[in-house]
Amino acid sequence: MKATLDGVLKDLAEESALLDGWVAELDAAGWATVTTPEGWTVAHQVAHLYWTDLASLDAIIDPDAFGRSLRTAAAEGDGFVDREAERLAALEPADLLQRWRQGRGMLASALRGVPDGTKVPWFGPPMSPASMATARFMETWAHAHDVAEALGRPYPRRDSVRHVVHLGFRTRAFAHGVRGLPLPEQEVRLELRGPSGETWTWGPAWATQRVTGDAYDFALLATRRRHVDDVKVRAEGAEAEQWLTIVQAFAGQPGNDPKPRGRA
Repeated sequence: MKATLDGVLKDLAEESALLDGWVAELDAAGWATVTTPEGWTVAHQVAHLYWTDLASLDAIIDPDAFGRSLRTAAAEGDGFVDREAERLAALEPADLLQRWRQGRGMLASALRGVPDGTKVPWFGPPMSPASMATARFMETWAHAHDVAEALGRPYPRRDSVRHVVHLGFRTRAFAHGVRGLPLPEQEVRLELRGPSGETWTWGPAWATQRVTGDAYDFALLATRRRHVDDVKVRAEGAEAEQWLTIVQAFAGQPGNDPKPRGRA
């Protein structure tokens, strides 16, 4: 398990450094660049990643503080997350960037210190340290995409995107449940082509409900950054087709459904 955790943390550090390099060179106007239809700026994106790292750290080392966050989140829903992003985004960019750097370093150290077999509490189901690191990779990858697109930066297609795909598959039941839908009884087979050309698979080979295509595009679906009409991913079977419209790799409510890019 430690080897798995170390591998995920290495990929997370590389993904964080990519975003760090983009925002570190921005002036105040650059940090104020709007990145989402909801109005989040570059500062909001970094603030959200910083806050989530701190929440993860509390979940590991300060159960009382994390318990208070859980109760607040239960009472306020996604408004709690938005409020925290707004609060931290008001920091001076240099201060926010330095805090994010320190926070993600502290979290990596804390995750390495979690005893084997221990689950860390979270806003969704409790997670192993490797799963929590995978979730941090997924969020960093997704929010870095928002920033890259707003700044006109090309995003490198790397095989580490497999972490996002894995979460997208593992959260199939959650994606249905968060929308009040029952999980279909039939299994789904996921067969995707990674950036280096390797085929990645999840689910039983005999499943008649199937999803195939590009792994990178599936990750954009799973982080709700693309509409199903705009990706090179295809479904066979009604239940697989429905899943592609609701697939969600992150905890919390799904938010606004992505619109086809031609109508965005």
